[in-house]
Amino acid sequence: MIEAGVSALIGAIAAGAALTNRIHNRISALDRRVDTFELSVAQDYVSKADLSIMVQRMEDHMIRIENKLDQIVLRNG
Repeated sequence: MIEAGVSALIGAIAAGAALTNRIHNRISALDRRVDTFELSVAQDYVSKADLSIMVQRMEDHMIRIENKLDQIVLRNG
């Protein structure tokens, strides 16, 4: 009778260890996927501050072009 109880206890401990190992592996895999996604976002997207600077530079350049075109039209007008 004790042998059956010991066997059942060892089986329960082994099942608990296997379940814990599987859960740990899935959490680790999910953690790696999240890390990969975060790295991808950091590499592929631009911060608001950087985007604002780039847009301002583009607007300044377009204003200079518009001013040059206005001068050409006024001269040839």
